[in-house]
Amino acid sequence: MDASSALAHSVANIRFDDIPAEAIRVAKMSLLDTLGVTTAASTLGRGCREVVECVKEGGGKEESTILGFGGKAPSYMAALANGMMAHALDYDDIHEASSIHAGAVIVPAALAVAERAGKVNGKEFITAVVLGVEVGCRLSLAAAPRVSGFHPTPVFGFFGAAAGAGRILGLDEARVQNALGIAYSQAAGNRQSVSDAALTERLEVGFAAKGGVLSALLAEKGITGAMNSLEGEFGFYKVYNGGKYKPEVLLSNLGTRFEVSNLSFKPYPCGRSQHASIDATLEMVREYDIQAGDVERITVFKSQMAVKGVGVPADRKRRPENPVDAQFSIPYTTATAVVRRKVDLRDFTPEAIRDPAVLQVAQKVDVEVCPEFEPSNYHPGITEIRTKGGKTYSRRVEEPHGNPHHPIPEGEMIEKFMECASHAMRPLSKEDVSRVIEMVMKLEELDDVGAISRLLAR
Repeated sequence: MDASSALAHSVANIRFDDIPAEAIRVAKMSLLDTLGVTTAASTLGRGCREVVECVKEGGGKEESTILGFGGKAPSYMAALANGMMAHALDYDDIHEASSIHAGAVIVPAALAVAERAGKVNGKEFITAVVLGVEVGCRLSLAAAPRVSGFHPTPVFGFFGAAAGAGRILGLDEARVQNALGIAYSQAAGNRQSVSDAALTERLEVGFAAKGGVLSALLAEKGITGAMNSLEGEFGFYKVYNGGKYKPEVLLSNLGTRFEVSNLSFKPYPCGRSQHASIDATLEMVREYDIQAGDVERITVFKSQMAVKGVGVPADRKRRPENPVDAQFSIPYTTATAVVRRKVDLRDFTPEAIRDPAVLQVAQKVDVEVCPEFEPSNYHPGITEIRTKGGKTYSRRVEEPHGNPHHPIPEGEMIEKFMECASHAMRPLSKEDVSRVIEMVMKLEELDDVGAISRLLAR
């Protein structure tokens, strides 16, 4: 029997009361975080306005809210727009072991379908998010080592979004399994968009949210998908991963261990593999009062994979051509930490990335491979700062701020949401922002999750 059958059984049958309190708590944090970063992207995310324009120009039944901008669109098209925005600032949560930005795919899909369905309560919504994250992350974890080239968030996100949306719709096991098969017919995403700093890097996440919703809606109508979508002769793992996967990882403790509890939340709006160097740099410049003018050289040691992704080519990383480049540049983010003594949303605008003071320090940053960091789930690193006075300061960070072993306090998560909400295209009142926070924190008591989306875009 194909593994998709066991996953479908889990999605259709697990109840809210089966989910541990910690998984529920993290799922609520994922919702709050995704709402915040999506809203901020309505003004700060390059390409978001254009995608929303395309969605609105297409018209259709007004089912689900487009966050930040307002207005409604068919549920799967709202999921496309909101999914892209959720990942546009690279500020969204990540399941580090599977390399999936889970919230950015699952939450927009679930929200869109919840509004379409009407009167979906908080308990059922939390359950859908938990199960959507579970499917997407388990599929990716089982694929390790992955064949290079695919972008895991959209590829596996199609399945997770289909699972979450299917749960909201109340699909039975057979229809959930069909939804997973329909998702397999669409699943795509590649890392060339990352290498080229293309806006499709974030748009692929929207495609996955849209595809997941569409898969669930088609399955609800009776459309069938491959029932052996994962382990069949031409199933996912053979076609996408050369037949290499770990079935025991895919299904072990299914229904008792929930991967949502392993989500990491970002304190900085950039690629996660840079967070250790930012943490280390901020700690040292604050502790030793290191000024930009004091810096002779900075060397950041990372895994080979991290160096390839955010350290080379050196010239381009030291002088990013656009905000996407800057989001994937250790020299830029490290220099920003030195010069500005913080790294936040305002540091990735077209104007900010041309700051001469930051670029001058960025030219002094080298990124080198440290073999002992290969492989690692939590992107560790060592940062050394050599000053003109001849002193060398060094800091090693094994687990960056925000992961499950070094979590961001709830108060800081709320502050992050409030900061993000202040950038909404349609200004939000303090009362509305406070109300959204209250509804998310007490999500189990909410009768209609759609009220949150409507409040953020009225």
